[in-house]
Amino acid sequence: MTPTSAITTSRGPSPAHTFSQGVRAGALLQVSGQGPVDPSTGAYVFPGDVAAQTERTLANVEAVLIAGGASFDDVVMLRVYLAARTDFEAMNAAYGQFLGARLSSGVYPARTTVIVGLPREEMLVEIDALAVVG
Repeated sequence: MTPTSAITTSRGPSPAHTFSQGVRAGALLQVSGQGPVDPSTGAYVFPGDVAAQTERTLANVEAVLIAGGASFDDVVMLRVYLAARTDFEAMNAAYGQFLGARLSSGVYPARTTVIVGLPREEMLVEIDALAVVG
């Protein structure tokens, strides 16, 4: 069995509940669902603006990836959870712009987008990632 280790970074928000920011098992790195939280204050930011929340959320995902020795080029899967179907277009545009600036390979990760009820009312988006660190 591959030993697991918790990944933590002050560049991402501290978990609000009982989970790790990320977990690494061998070459696999799973980043827990991140939301639009400012890591320095713990405050949810950009109320009502799904594009800005998507950018902040992806920055939080990136912080955990970096702490785990990875980048978006190592990500094979991103899961996006949206509170409202009507936010898809704005989220997708912000997502594409954010990742496009960071993918040296030009290969976007696989993605699933699901419309769900999120844990906090002010959250319009939550994103988690699975990376293979090589």
